[in-house]
Amino acid sequence: MMNYRRPATGVLLQLAAPPFATLMFAALLFSVLLFAASTASAQDSSKGTEWTTYHGSLAAHQYAALDQIDASNAAQLEVAWSWESPDNALVKENRRRTPFSFKSTPLKVGDDLYVNTSLGQVVSIDAITGETKWVFDTKAYEAFTGRPTNLGYNSRGVGYWTDGKQKLVFQPSNDAKLWAIDAVTGEPVGGFGTDGYVDLIETLRRKTRLQSYGIVSAPLVVGNVVIVGSSIFDGPTRQSMPPGDVRGFDVRTGELVWTFHNPPKKGEVGHGTWLEGSAEYTGNANVWTNMSADHELGLVYLPFGTPTNDWYGGHRKGDNLFAESIVCINAATGEYVWHYQLVHHGLWDYDIPAAPTLFDAEIDGKMVKGVAVVTKQGFNYVFDRVTGEPIWPIVELPVPASDVPGERASATQPFPTKPPPFESQGITDETIVDFTPEIRAEAMEILKNFKTGPLYTPPVVITDGIWGTVQHPGWGGGANWFGAALDPETGMLYVPSYSAPIVVGLQKPDGARSNFDYIRGSPRQENSHTNAVTGIQGPRGLPIIKPPYGRITAYDMSEGDIAWQVPHGDGIRQKIIDLGIPDPGPVGSSGGTGPLLTRTLLFLGQGARTSRINDDRTGSVLTAYDKASGATIANVALDKAPTGTPMSYMHNGKQYIVFATGVGGNAGITALALPD
Repeated sequence: MMNYRRPATGVLLQLAAPPFATLMFAALLFSVLLFAASTASAQDSSKGTEWTTYHGSLAAHQYAALDQIDASNAAQLEVAWSWESPDNALVKENRRRTPFSFKSTPLKVGDDLYVNTSLGQVVSIDAITGETKWVFDTKAYEAFTGRPTNLGYNSRGVGYWTDGKQKLVFQPSNDAKLWAIDAVTGEPVGGFGTDGYVDLIETLRRKTRLQSYGIVSAPLVVGNVVIVGSSIFDGPTRQSMPPGDVRGFDVRTGELVWTFHNPPKKGEVGHGTWLEGSAEYTGNANVWTNMSADHELGLVYLPFGTPTNDWYGGHRKGDNLFAESIVCINAATGEYVWHYQLVHHGLWDYDIPAAPTLFDAEIDGKMVKGVAVVTKQGFNYVFDRVTGEPIWPIVELPVPASDVPGERASATQPFPTKPPPFESQGITDETIVDFTPEIRAEAMEILKNFKTGPLYTPPVVITDGIWGTVQHPGWGGGANWFGAALDPETGMLYVPSYSAPIVVGLQKPDGARSNFDYIRGSPRQENSHTNAVTGIQGPRGLPIIKPPYGRITAYDMSEGDIAWQVPHGDGIRQKIIDLGIPDPGPVGSSGGTGPLLTRTLLFLGQGARTSRINDDRTGSVLTAYDKASGATIANVALDKAPTGTPMSYMHNGKQYIVFATGVGGNAGITALALPD
């Protein structure tokens, strides 16, 4: 096992290995190979007929090796079938159960699709007709008089396992339960936990309220272990919060197999990076998003988030491992293998938002097993996925200091030398909107009331003259939960991302309600240029930064270079023209989905939406891009906004592209295919 420490400046230094390190690593490798050999199936959907994990493969490729739909016919795609979510009827009965976007990506096994709904129902759907075969309702919504934590009713997918005889669907629920459901009958599996489910709060090491804890992302099934992270309330009022522990359960019995602790417990790797006892009460720092795994090596890659609270760390001094770190563990045992922290002592809500993407490439004449980690801050960090060593140097560079009382921000942060960032970063002369000299001058006038600076400029305390720090990228990215896509045949990595700054200002809380020294404050009422959700607005209703506001970046992972970068969608193009500005061309939209790759094309959805910050009205389409150049091949008009990441499969000689649609009580699934 290898550890890395960071000097005050310069490149990372590898610690000297203890005499027994080589033997330990050899023993670990032997154990994971045995683990891989014992598993019935690699669960890799790259052949195109199946899609058995959330991202299509454990490696998180979002790839189907299909070519029936190509550049010559993509424009002919039409609706093959559509399906209405059973949630819609529940929402009509009780509007308090109204969810936000329906985000689940279906799995496909044999003749069936398996999908979960925002309210926690699990459904089997016929892969050809779209007809419902069975529905199991977890009734998770009955646990709440209000709404579940964070984004409310929210589910993004299920897990699947089979040993060739038994077939199970694993459902993560908003009420912190992990269900095992028979994939054939739709009934809970009696031998799994209690009546077919495991209560995740009961097995947590700290007493936790349901209102603060849940699970929304798809479980990861590796071998005979089903692995889950958690969703933990992002707006805490107390320093003590649920820990971000990741747990593995036996797929047949639901017994707890292992727990990876975050923050670490005393005596574990990383505990010493939490000063003044803060590891004993600080929470969050959880894996709320999807995970990935190398099945052959038996290794799992965990993307951790920010610790309590997102914006102020005076109560958790130190670097705070394993917050905002990628951590590699043994899938069978949960044992630590290696880690790399991407943000020290986080103050920006720069969670690692997506499953790390595994790839194999020839780099500098040597075949490398790599893992790429795309981030909210717009970096693509790349490591050897076996050892954790950076493939290209990552340097520690000085960043702005904090002047908030009690805060002790890290003096440096890690910056990759390669690949180049895929997003604009910070509020500087290079990023401020400048369609005309007058518009730029107006933007500069607005920014006088805010602190600005490069990436990692920390939050400030709100005063009469300064209303907060403009953070760019904001908490929505950069990259987000849907992640990237990898073409295993070409080694190209495709990253969709957004550009949406936010404002973060700190203020003293009400001492009767909070024991923090500082929490994030609300925008000043007299300030017409901020909004608690959407961030900062520039002059004349425009964004404060230059376009594009949504983009796709293609990386050649053998070279670590950007092959091409294009805006994704027209965005506010018409609004810009209406202001008398020459047509800038597509400026990118923030209403996109995650990516889908096939042998022929790259697909992303765009959803019809209106953004309160910049009047972004984008039509509902599925866009097909040329993988080699980024050129738009086709825009397939849709009746409903795509809200989930697409997947694709071939069944009975026909290729389908399937994705979730709709918001609130209008949720469903659309399947596209070529005319018969």
